[in-house]
Amino acid sequence: MRNRVIVFLYFFSVFISVNAQNKFTTKSGELNFEASVPSFVEVIAKNKNVSAILLDNGDFAILALVNGFRFKVALMEEHFNENYVESVKYPKTTFSGKILDFNVSDLSEKEITYTISGVITLHGVDRSLEVPVSIIQKNNSIVLTSNFVLKPEYFNIKIPKIVNNKIAEEINVSVSFNLTKLNSLDYE
Repeated sequence: MRNRVIVFLYFFSVFISVNAQNKFTTKSGELNFEASVPSFVEVIAKNKNVSAILLDNGDFAILALVNGFRFKVALMEEHFNENYVESVKYPKTTFSGKILDFNVSDLSEKEITYTISGVITLHGVDRSLEVPVSIIQKNNSIVLTSNFVLKPEYFNIKIPKIVNNKIAEEINVSVSFNLTKLNSLDYE
């Protein structure tokens, strides 16, 4: 009986500490990538329905549906989903990590650059990632942006030889999130 009480108190204290944290969230974040090569059709995609959550201790997570990426050319979008990222088999990409040395009380309208460290999952492959992230506070929102480079080979994404010279080996990725504070009633 004593052990049950101790276990209950432990889980209750963890629940309270997580619940007591401020949570900032969005369901309309942007995740963009460009894999263009000069002299060929632009390979640019945008996903404007990316969910993200930031806790005031720096924990940060992203969820994006892979078939949410939009291209200028419909056929390119079809090939992306069916042949490259296989969005039916791997419907989402996620990131889970922590903004290092983050303190929500340090935020202001002056941009601060932090490092974010975590794991990105795409095409069924987990990959460690550590990149710079810029954060500012505007009114009651936290604006988080980052730019970094990924390679299809990191995620076992095969580019057919017929189009290999039309797609960049390094994919430029940019993210932008306007996170608003959740009220306790929003998530209870």
